[in-house]
Amino acid sequence: MTTPARSGTGAPAELFFEDLVPGLTVDLGVVTVDGDEMIAFARRFDPQWYHVDPELAGASRHGGVIASGFYTVSLFMRAYVDHLLSRAAADASPGLEELRWLAPVRAGDRLAVRVDVMGARPSTARPGLGTATLTGTMLRIGPDGRPEQEVLRTRFRGWFALRPTEPEPTAPAPSEPADSTGPAGPAQPAANHPPAQQSPANGPSGPEPTD
Repeated sequence: MTTPARSGTGAPAELFFEDLVPGLTVDLGVVTVDGDEMIAFARRFDPQWYHVDPELAGASRHGGVIASGFYTVSLFMRAYVDHLLSRAAADASPGLEELRWLAPVRAGDRLAVRVDVMGARPSTARPGLGTATLTGTMLRIGPDGRPEQEVLRTRFRGWFALRPTEPEPTAPAPSEPADSTGPAGPAQPAANHPPAQQSPANGPSGPEPTD
């Protein structure tokens, strides 16, 4: 029995490598930056003063606390998982080529997220997988509800399983041909042969060996 292909979150996959054609754009929704989460992340992983200290950040050229770039890319990753990898037969990623933070991100920002398929080819390293080259972007949404500024851009590659092929049905085995000679006749008695002559136990050759 064939194991069903799983998505990145373990559910049955509905999208495969063949669906990720160059030129495809996938809308990953809109995320809102939570200020408490943003600062908690920075305190844990990137505790630079302009990420964690409102007083110092407010008196600087930043005009207030700004998000760690790694927090911002984590928001992108979550949207990518929720809206694409949760549906696609995703495997691991061999890496990224570009990660750029193009503008500061602040608490309360609303960011539109999308991913574009730039290229796709069968993997030479992993049989059964294809490599998709993807560009991810995040754009700040303005008061009018329209994207006004790009804040993040990343280019990376992902491995996705090829669509399973249905096995061809197996042809039934040919039936045994019927016996053309008809029903078997009565059994023939065995030919009468004279019984074999027993040699004496202690003949010229001596007693029979027992080993």
